[in-house]
Amino acid sequence: MSLRPLSDRILVKRIEEEQVTKSGIIIPDTAKEKPQQGEVIAVGDGKVLDNGNRVTPGVKPGEKVLFGKYSGTEVKLDGVEYLILREDDILGVVG
Repeated sequence: MSLRPLSDRILVKRIEEEQVTKSGIIIPDTAKEKPQQGEVIAVGDGKVLDNGNRVTPGVKPGEKVLFGKYSGTEVKLDGVEYLILREDDILGVVG
């Protein structure tokens, strides 16, 4: 894959949740919600401020992040679904 996000955008791959609950109940695809957790795949160079300085993003590739339910833009590359988010859409880093 050769996609490099621009500016303060971040490429994330969603982490799928388990299909079986702790008690053993299988959750069908129609009842599942889209995961709100993902792994950072690529990071842009950072946001350019009004004075011309660039602010580097606070996340790095390989980190797991939480993001809003309806955040970002979905893209499909090489048969894999990714999400392109702005750094402001990321709520936090997990672990």
